[in-house]
Amino acid sequence: MAIRTRGVSMGRILKGMSRIPWHELTHAYGSAREVPGRLSRVAWGDPKSSAEALSDLGLWLGELAVFDATVAAVPFLWDLAVTDCVTSRPEVIELLQAILEHDNAPQIDVQWAAHQAVLRGVAVVALLTIDEDPAVRAAALNLAAAISSHICEACRPT
Repeated sequence: MAIRTRGVSMGRILKGMSRIPWHELTHAYGSAREVPGRLSRVAWGDPKSSAEALSDLGLWLGELAVFDATVAAVPFLWDLAVTDCVTSRPEVIELLQAILEHDNAPQIDVQWAAHQAVLRGVAVVALLTIDEDPAVRAAALNLAAAISSHICEACRPT
């Protein structure tokens, strides 16, 4: 029996992750083959394990720049942000904001794709701004403001 959360059941969270060729993707430090394991630890780990995994993902996917692995990971980060049993939802939302705010000038197409993946979650952010958890609400309000004011070279209409 699946646990029902905000539109995402535990049986469906991170669904499709195994179909991504993570070994062919890169992050800030090389191969992205360990990204699925970190996403799983964020989803199902205890608070300490989840926080450590999210810290790794932040370094790999969004703090320095964005990468092709970032683009692939964003839909799964949205899954995590809306799943009540995930212990680090505010931090997941903060990572989504970091991805939106960072660039990768040598790979402008990757930057555009990563930003668009975050921007596609605007409806989800609206729901998170009224979440029961005050930390989730605060992070979502910050992300909503970042989305509404987002302007960058990659996303600027031509």
